[in-house]
Amino acid sequence: MIPLSDRRIEDVLRELAPQVLGAVVRHYGQFDAAEDAVQEALLAAATQWPEEGVPDNPRGWLIRVASRRLTDQMRSESSRRRREDTVVAQTPADELLAPGADLDRHGDADDTLVLLFLCCHPALTPPSQIALTLRAVGGLATEEIAKAFLVPESTMGQRISRAKQRIKDSGVGFVMPPDSERAERLRTVLHVLYLIFNEGYASTSGPVTQRVELTAEAIRLGRAVRGLLPEDGEVTGLLALMLLTDARRDARAEPDGTLIPLDEQNRALWDGEAIAEGVALVTEALTRPGVGPYRLQAAISALHDEAPTAEETDWPQILALYGVLESLQDNPMVTLNKAVATAMVHGPRAGLDLVSTLDDDKRLAKHHRVDAVRAHLLEMLGDTSAAREAYRTAARRTASLQEQRYLEMKAANLADL
Repeated sequence: MIPLSDRRIEDVLRELAPQVLGAVVRHYGQFDAAEDAVQEALLAAATQWPEEGVPDNPRGWLIRVASRRLTDQMRSESSRRRREDTVVAQTPADELLAPGADLDRHGDADDTLVLLFLCCHPALTPPSQIALTLRAVGGLATEEIAKAFLVPESTMGQRISRAKQRIKDSGVGFVMPPDSERAERLRTVLHVLYLIFNEGYASTSGPVTQRVELTAEAIRLGRAVRGLLPEDGEVTGLLALMLLTDARRDARAEPDGTLIPLDEQNRALWDGEAIAEGVALVTEALTRPGVGPYRLQAAISALHDEAPTAEETDWPQILALYGVLESLQDNPMVTLNKAVATAMVHGPRAGLDLVSTLDDDKRLAKHHRVDAVRAHLLEMLGDTSAAREAYRTAARRTASLQEQRYLEMKAANLADL
C-alpha cells in the first residue's frame, strides 16, 4: 500500500478513470453499464484508500472492482448493489488483484485515446460530445457538468444517457477508428477539448466570468492527448494555445468580476511558467510538418503573451498569421479577430470595413461580438455616438452577465463624453 494525501488520491483517481473505463468497455462492450460500474469502483477507492493506502497497482484494483460490479449486475440486476457492497467491504485489496484477471493487459494510452474517440463519435451533437467527454474521460459528475453549463442536473443526465444510447445504437466497437477516419475524428476530439476550454475561460452565459474547473480539465485532457500523440503538431498546438490563453486568467477581471480588456491587463499577474511552457510547445509545434489552426492561434497568443507592454505587441505579425488562418478556415470569428489586427496596423476605418463584410453572414446573426468589435473600432475612430449605440446593442445580445455589465459600462462612459 502507498500512503497518499486525500488530494493526491483524488488526482490519481481522476487520471486513472478513463483508463479503467476503457479497459472495462473493451472487455464487456457495454459503455453505459461499464461507466456505472467504474463510478462505483472510484467511489469505493475514494472511501477505502484514504484509510488503507493506495494499492501498489491502483489501476488493476479499480478494474477488478468495476469488473466484479459489472459481473454482479449481469448475473442479477435486482441484487447488483448489495453484491457490490459485499465485495468492496469484505474483499481485501490484495485479493482483488488475484492472478487470472485479464482486463489489465491492454495499454493505458490506447484505451484512453479510444475512449476519447468514442465520446466524440460523429453520431453525437457537439453538446453531447462535450458532456460525454467530461463525464467519461474527465470524471466529472453529472451535477458538476450541469452546473458548468447552467442546465438542470436531470437535463444533463438525459443528454448523457441519450449520447450513450446513440453510441450503442451505432454499433461501433471499442476500437480505434480506421485510418481513413482517424484524422477527422482527431479533429473532432481537439475541437471538443477547445470548446470545453473556451466555455471555462469565457463563460457564454450566467453570472460568472470563468469556470476554472473546465479550463483545468481541458488542459489536463490536452496533456493526456499529447502524451498519446506527441508527434502531432495540432495536438501540441492546442495544448500550447490553452496554456498561453489561461496564463492571462488572473489578470482578465477585477475582484468583483468586471472584465479587463487585454491591452489594460496587469501583465505582472500573467503566469510566467505557463507562458514559457506554451511558447516552447508552439515553437515545437511549428516545426512539425504541415500547418493547422491550433498552431496558428497558439502563435498569435504567444505574440500577445511575449509583448512586454500592449504598445509593443507585434500587430503586423499577428495580422499576417490571421491571414494564413483565414485561408485555412471559413470561420467568421477569424475574420472578426483579423479586423481588430487590421485596425491596429492600418487604422480603425480599415478594420470597420472588414467587420462590415460579416453583416450578412448568417453564422454571426445577432452575435454580440460583432457589435462589440464594431463598437471598439468606432471608439478608436472617435465616433463616440455610434460606438455607444454599438456597445448597447452588444450588451443586449450577450447571455453573459459579466460581459453585459462591461459593455454597458463602456456605453455609459462614452455617454459622459
